[in-house]
Amino acid sequence: MTDTRKNQILSAIIEHFVQTAEPVGSKTIILTYNFKVSPATVRNDMADLEEAGLIMQPHTSAGRVPTDKGYRLYVDELADYGRAQALATQTLHTLMNQHRAQNAKQRVNDAVALLSQASPNMAFATIPENDRTFFMGFSKMLRQPEFMEAPLKASQVMEVIEDQSHFLHSLQNIEVDAEAKIFIGEENVLQGIESCSIILTRYDYDGYQGIIGLLGPKRMPYAYNSSILTQVRDLLENNLL
Repeated sequence: MTDTRKNQILSAIIEHFVQTAEPVGSKTIILTYNFKVSPATVRNDMADLEEAGLIMQPHTSAGRVPTDKGYRLYVDELADYGRAQALATQTLHTLMNQHRAQNAKQRVNDAVALLSQASPNMAFATIPENDRTFFMGFSKMLRQPEFMEAPLKASQVMEVIEDQSHFLHSLQNIEVDAEAKIFIGEENVLQGIESCSIILTRYDYDGYQGIIGLLGPKRMPYAYNSSILTQVRDLLENNLL
């Protein structure tokens, strides 16, 4: 029982030191690792561990740190490799999911940037795993004659676009599939900007789904916009951006 407790104390010292880089005292061991013994007992065991060359007292600190010999014993006999493997698997799973989500966001941003360059209208997309919409080409769209000559109309469009939660909610309520869908003027699903038309399609990139589209005045090249939107969506889904 004593050797078992000493091994547990050594493991606690090493694991705490690895996490904090601070010398470990008896009080820390009892409070953090829930040892059901007195501080005096822990101090006695620590003294035995120090005498065995497994831990040492740096300078005048009341705490102890592991020695090379202590690390060796821990690595060879005490470390819980099963728990460590489970933790490593969980950590990698979390990081891989984060990486996938971040990569998807970047690819969608690339698609919107390409779409904005290829069309005279504003390009946008809903972002995976994020309740927001990414826009590009807004100022370019507002320089269209329809808006330059009608500041009030431009202001109405700006208000709708800037209210991202309403914009996103409106998009989420639309049934959109892989075929580009065109809404003209009063057909527009975004209330308040009936002066505009909108073209939408749904994308699926690496399991992340969203909507990508173009918004502009009713005087837009519908066939071209529809075609360029579909082709950019295909490039995105096939990871060719």
